[in-house]
Amino acid sequence: MKKRELIREASSFRDPSGFVFYSGNTIYRQVNTSYKNDYLHFKNSGLCKKLVDEKLLIPFREVSNFKSADSEAFAVLKTETIPFISYPYEWCFEQLKDAALCTLRIQRVCLEHNMSLKDASAFNIQFLAGKPIMIDILSFERYKEGLPWVAYLQFCQQFLSRLLLMAKVDSRLGMVSGIFLDGVPLDLTSRLLPKSSYLNFSTLAHIHMHAHNQKKYGKSSSSVRLKSKALTKNMFLGIIDNLENLIRNTKYSNGQTEWGEYSNMMNYTQAAFENKKKIVKSYLVRQQPKSVWDLGANTGEFSRIAAGLGIFTISFDFDHAAVNTNYLQIKKDGETNILPLLMDVANPTADLGWAHEERKSLQKRGPSDLVMALALTHHLCISRNLTFRLIASYFQKIGKSLIIEFVPKSDSKVRTLLRNRKDIFPWYNQKTFESESSKYFRILKRDPIGNNSLRIVYLMERKK
Repeated sequence: MKKRELIREASSFRDPSGFVFYSGNTIYRQVNTSYKNDYLHFKNSGLCKKLVDEKLLIPFREVSNFKSADSEAFAVLKTETIPFISYPYEWCFEQLKDAALCTLRIQRVCLEHNMSLKDASAFNIQFLAGKPIMIDILSFERYKEGLPWVAYLQFCQQFLSRLLLMAKVDSRLGMVSGIFLDGVPLDLTSRLLPKSSYLNFSTLAHIHMHAHNQKKYGKSSSSVRLKSKALTKNMFLGIIDNLENLIRNTKYSNGQTEWGEYSNMMNYTQAAFENKKKIVKSYLVRQQPKSVWDLGANTGEFSRIAAGLGIFTISFDFDHAAVNTNYLQIKKDGETNILPLLMDVANPTADLGWAHEERKSLQKRGPSDLVMALALTHHLCISRNLTFRLIASYFQKIGKSLIIEFVPKSDSKVRTLLRNRKDIFPWYNQKTFESESSKYFRILKRDPIGNNSLRIVYLMERKK
């Protein structure tokens, strides 16, 4: 294999068993010699094949002719590419729930092959073709009868805590994992959950008593040994059963939110809305992007136009109910080209973790071939005080092409936004919008929606 520059994944420092690195656009994973025995058992026991066949684990193959410069290397693996790496704090409730159940299913299959997960990080799960899948091939170790599950605390903090807080307190608490990258502390979860949660035996055991034991023993409860008897495999399976039942029975309360029902309260006529869809589709066909980021996508109606053309599309929205509804629609229809994610465009995902390099910002995970910003700019300008220049400057950084909608002040939605605040936006007009956008993009096309709507849809291409 020709020698290329190898770039090591910044988040791989935590695992002594190996690390992820890149050569061009190809993803590899090094298996260190220290992990040799567990890796061989994982490969030869049938566990690997079972997980890949069930689409629970990312497919991979060993690369025999890859010359690694690292003397610790036992093997080098080439893995299937994930189109977009998302993070747990960008997932809606149902995505997190499916990721948790996927992790527990993997642990159950592991026990069938005399292995166990040594970590249960939510960051080890990604979404591929609409479903959760594990990407960490080095998370498996040989099962040792009698010992507790070393990943139990991690699972409770990274999955169970967030699910219960989102369901029982407020869905917005799911985003606290962007603060607690190692998982929401159990003592905090215990304090925030309502008192009625003590009446649920599973929540009492996995959260409240678990938090109490952590405080009592002053160390990870995963290392606290059972005093009466060792943890048998049947007992282990019982814990998995209990966690699965608790998670399946934890329901998201889809309360009414400001934008969750937006698609049902649009001010377009049906003819105008259909014409807007035709315009957007024609722009997508013209540009032929391989990837689309739909900003302010709501429940993903326009994302589905792109996905229907075979384009991998990410539906971003800051409204949890909208993203949750979008994901449930994906599951119902078996859609494979859409990934709905939570994100506030005015406060996009930032670099997080050690040295600001462990988890990448939205911008560093781009650029996308094309960005869609439909019925969005007026919100950014009037609700967030962003200028057209600031918006165009940022969009140029994250997208090579842009489909964007201009909504004039005469539009009822703009008048609604201005109802409870002073109009300090004399520059908010079509002429300024085009002038400022032209500093960063070439305007290729502009099409009025028509049919009693004064809105205009633009196709732009960023300047070099």
